[in-house]
Amino acid sequence: MRLKAREYRIRAGEREHRVVRPWPPLRHTTVNSPLHDRWGYLVGDHDGLARLAALFSFAAFSRHTLVHVPLRDSLPRAYAPGTPVDLVLAHRDTGGLRPSAWPALRGRLRDGRPLTLRTDERRTADRAAAWEAAPERVAGRLRPAVHARTLFLFGDRDVLCAAAGELAVAAGHGPLHERAPKGHDVLLASLTPFLEQPASGRDLTEVDIGFQARPPLHRFTPPGRPASRRSRTAASP
Repeated sequence: MRLKAREYRIRAGEREHRVVRPWPPLRHTTVNSPLHDRWGYLVGDHDGLARLAALFSFAAFSRHTLVHVPLRDSLPRAYAPGTPVDLVLAHRDTGGLRPSAWPALRGRLRDGRPLTLRTDERRTADRAAAWEAAPERVAGRLRPAVHARTLFLFGDRDVLCAAAGELAVAAGHGPLHERAPKGHDVLLASLTPFLEQPASGRDLTEVDIGFQARPPLHRFTPPGRPASRRSRTAASP
């Protein structure tokens, strides 16, 4: 898959950070803070969920890159209550990034250069299958953190690929659901199995994934259903 983005290079002390943002922004996708609101709900349209899947895949194979997905200023969705947050995807060892240092870096994201990202769905699926089959996968889950209205997900290649696959499932099956043409959100998948959880088993972090068709709904045509054709206009005399 090809994905348009913008790339930023920011130097902080002796360290240079590479930050990638999708462009244009995902205006019809949003997520609320799962740590502050006890339950996170990531809901988006087909385009937003498909692009998110590609961004997770790109992050999985880009060890020294921060993937920043601005979502807190997206169009509000009635089915994602709570505090809207941005999303940052990064490898566990990405330059020792601390969430507390992120606001200063984010404020310097200006004049990014155009970039085209390319992802390999087959390679992503292979690494996702490897994560599912690994007996020690509990130790390789995504570590969530929330700071400055941003949800950080730190993880390794295989678990990021597994999460990408879950988003792709939601993007592909969401438009086929019978509730979708009516504008209802459809709960289809979850990131919860890929997240680190407290050893005590209390205060679990949950992030579910839902689909909601982009308005106006009269223009929404589920895949496989022929779109209505416009009648031809009469030729001008």
